[in-house]
Amino acid sequence: MSNDCLPAMLDTLKRSAGALREAGVPFMLGGGLACWARGGPESDHDLDLMVKPEDAEEALATLAAIGLRPEKPTEGWLYKAFDEDDVMVDIIFSPVGVPITDEVLARADMLEVEAQPMLVMTLEDVLVTKLLALDENSLDYKAVLQIARSLREQIDWEDVRSRTAESAYAAAFFTLVEELGVAVTSRNEG
Repeated sequence: MSNDCLPAMLDTLKRSAGALREAGVPFMLGGGLACWARGGPESDHDLDLMVKPEDAEEALATLAAIGLRPEKPTEGWLYKAFDEDDVMVDIIFSPVGVPITDEVLARADMLEVEAQPMLVMTLEDVLVTKLLALDENSLDYKAVLQIARSLREQIDWEDVRSRTAESAYAAAFFTLVEELGVAVTSRNEG
């Protein structure tokens, strides 16, 4: 999907968010669109809706009821739903590093996204999930660097660093953003 598809993604977001809200399924916007909602780069991949594991089946059924094509991939941590414009909605219920719980939903921010109030995942939680998903088979720093550059003043860098400390790939990211002057942490202050 290119950035030309952002309007279709936002239309799908509005329909999906409205349906989930009407069905009483707690959710929050995650991933690239959560960053975009705060002034970050345009998302060009998919739409991430974060739900608790016990709500995942109902969320998928709710989106199917409004005409999205449901899919249950083998990964075991997400479901997918596709709109008629091939907009992909990831229903994520078990991302790496941030189990979706009432506590995680409670710390999300209520923001207006395309004139709809909705919970939006914290930037720290988004970055933690993205950094902990990096491995030798999936090592692309482009998206996290774009988020870091555009939203650096809004991010609690010490929180993200401490929550990703066990990842060598996250450590490499921190070396990069600190050397570039994007992130100021206790390691490069002064």
